[in-house]
Amino acid sequence: MNGSRHEATPPRGAVTVSLKDLESGVNLRGLPCISLMRIISSRVLGSVNFETLEEAFGPTSLGIIVVKDVPARFSTLRQKLLSYASFLANLPSDELEYLTSPQAKYLVGWSHGKESLREGVKDTLKGSYYVNCAFYQDSSLAGPPDASFPDLPEYTAPNIWPPEDLLPEFRATFEELCKLIIDTAVLVARACDRYAQEHIPDYKRGYLERVVRTSFTTKARLLHYFPPPSESEEQSDASKANGGDSVANDSWCATHLDHGCLTGLTSALYIDESKSLPTSSLGDSKEGGPATLPPLQYLTASPDPAAGLYIRSRTGSTTKVSIPADCLAFQTGESLEKITRGRFQAVPHYVHSGSAKNGMEGIARNTLAVFTQPNLGEIVDPEEGLTFADFAKGIVGKNTVT
Repeated sequence: MNGSRHEATPPRGAVTVSLKDLESGVNLRGLPCISLMRIISSRVLGSVNFETLEEAFGPTSLGIIVVKDVPARFSTLRQKLLSYASFLANLPSDELEYLTSPQAKYLVGWSHGKESLREGVKDTLKGSYYVNCAFYQDSSLAGPPDASFPDLPEYTAPNIWPPEDLLPEFRATFEELCKLIIDTAVLVARACDRYAQEHIPDYKRGYLERVVRTSFTTKARLLHYFPPPSESEEQSDASKANGGDSVANDSWCATHLDHGCLTGLTSALYIDESKSLPTSSLGDSKEGGPATLPPLQYLTASPDPAAGLYIRSRTGSTTKVSIPADCLAFQTGESLEKITRGRFQAVPHYVHSGSAKNGMEGIARNTLAVFTQPNLGEIVDPEEGLTFADFAKGIVGKNTVT
């Protein structure tokens, strides 16, 4: 489909409830927008009823739930880390090369052009910085401690961090935001467990919460979507690559399923890099101390309303989903689908870049995804005895450019 003809069904409305309503267990309907503080107050998520979860994750859902009223520090952490994505992506090539890990199949540290957008097409319109989140279990860990999987360096290789004088506080900010997101994912998992215990025969009590809470394999991906090609480039290289379409719908991120349990997502930060390329202040020092990076000016919304995250529902409709800046969202992954025996299903989704001629020239998009995943030896399909290591190995091999 041509980018100028990009269409989507209107997004579903979000449900907003008061603390009193949520605590009393009112019947919530529609795509939920649930207060984190109220979830915590309910302790076992008893006030998030099953109909709400089915409409968020069930057979006819969009496979996404939005959580509002997250801790106040979230907004600062989000803006700071997502700004770092632009600084990072604009580092000199030799600095970026130092931050790559070929032995980890470019799934630790910096990765650009090493994954497939679709068959026969390299993914060059976004760069990623991958981090293993074993620090959630033990701050001294640079990666999962399990030595039983030497053939999976993409999961077991230690993290790579930029030098502090190059990107000051990058690591500390990254880790703190990931911890906040995983803490929230644990609460969402607890709600899913309550549902599964009532609807799935022989489901182990608290299984998903345990998986999310105790995983050494959760992985974070800081994403920098490079500005879309200029109009002339769209009509040449992109057109050839996309079978004649000037801008493919999934030009920034191809249609795919996440393969973990729950994917935590921040809303995107749009930055006009044509006005202020974020490189000039790198390395500047303040009173002999570490380098300081100025906060980047960002846009309140994408100039092209067609740009952003789209979800293809089980009913065949395509919906653009916008996550509020002060909220988190959680999407279902294939491991959760297997764990819940299909009651909660992963959904195809993609990211559309919009078009340079519609105001996107020079506009970059930054976001963070945290993939909560089972430990490598965890059984995700009891019927087949499939471990997460076996499951993930095939997916990584398919997506990596050889």
